[in-house]
Amino acid sequence: MVLMGGTKYNPERGPLGAFLFGVARNHVLRILERGRPVMAILDEEMPAETEDEGARVDRNRQIAALRKAVLALPPHYREVVILCELQEMDYSEAAALLDCPVGTIRSRLNRARSLLAGRLRPAERCPA
Repeated sequence: MVLMGGTKYNPERGPLGAFLFGVARNHVLRILERGRPVMAILDEEMPAETEDEGARVDRNRQIAALRKAVLALPPHYREVVILCELQEMDYSEAAALLDCPVGTIRSRLNRARSLLAGRLRPAERCPA
């Protein structure tokens, strides 16, 4: 199978899903390098039928802060957060997709969580 730019899928190097993820990842990274906006992640709003309006506004504010914090992470940390936390992949799946050791995934995710916690704490103390 040959894709745009002469990229070829080789089944001996891994599953098709990992190959396609790599193609998409490289495409997004090229867009980011050019400074062009990329469609925001975390766009899904959680259903809140039982919440009152104040709770809904507060939750939406927290979601917006989380979106901003995730998007502000360096790409190698953002990738593992998206794969392991949002896509609920295990470490070995994420490691296969990113072509790196499981230990690297663990350390990046740990560091990303620390960065997110540091960025979200000030937002909790003094709401905007």
